[in-house]
Amino acid sequence: MTRIALFGAGGKMGMRLSTNLAKTDFVVSHVEVSAAGQQRVKEAYGVDCVAPEMAIADADAVILAVPDTHIGRVAAEIVPKLRPGTIVVILDAAAPYAGHLPERADITYFITHPCHPPIYNDEVTPEAKADHFGGIAAKQAIVCALMQGPREHYAMGEAIARAIYAPVMRSHEVTVAQMAMLEPGLSETVAASLMTIMREAMDECVRRSGVSHDCARDFLLGHMNILGAVIFEERVGVFSDACNKAIQFGIPVLMKDDWKRVFDWDEITESIRRIT
Repeated sequence: MTRIALFGAGGKMGMRLSTNLAKTDFVVSHVEVSAAGQQRVKEAYGVDCVAPEMAIADADAVILAVPDTHIGRVAAEIVPKLRPGTIVVILDAAAPYAGHLPERADITYFITHPCHPPIYNDEVTPEAKADHFGGIAAKQAIVCALMQGPREHYAMGEAIARAIYAPVMRSHEVTVAQMAMLEPGLSETVAASLMTIMREAMDECVRRSGVSHDCARDFLLGHMNILGAVIFEERVGVFSDACNKAIQFGIPVLMKDDWKRVFDWDEITESIRRIT
């Protein structure tokens, strides 16, 4: 049996993980500091949360399902008390990349993060179609990084990651730095920012033209679907000459010439510093 201590068990992410871990053979000790969180765990799973010292006493792995801004403090409290060889699972690369984890050579740091269910998928059930975040019914990919520790610990870390993010269709092994470039770099600094601009553009179209919100939304989301399918090679296709011309003149208006500097390592580091 693999024993897991889940810190932050009563939080939003902790409850998601607890639900999936309850479907496995892992033996889980739930740790939660807030009374409300402890009550949520009790009501959902019929178990009591335990003190941190009790949870880590015989834990093979510790999952820190706590906010990025708390990772350093929580890790500093518990890592010195862990048994040698314990696997510490972190759910985001930000705090590890920023150097917020305590130095201890005889434990393993394993970082994992969900990719979330893709826009283009083969889901057919209503539950899976509605699972935009993942971890319930829709298949998703995940990324995993063995930050430190023996190579054989990667398999256990990945098994835990596949369990907490299930159902998982693909698992990608990356480095912590690569994961940091994926998020916040690619997914938040770029994708989330551009999608926010697209929403503002839709609202501006409604304001200036008088077309209804529903009409503009249908038009935009439908075009996002087919344009994205071609751009990301989900299907074979080409844009019209008019569309290509609009792209040619649109990008310089919308984007600064040096916008790709968001992927410079100093920019990634500064972004993570702000987050953590």
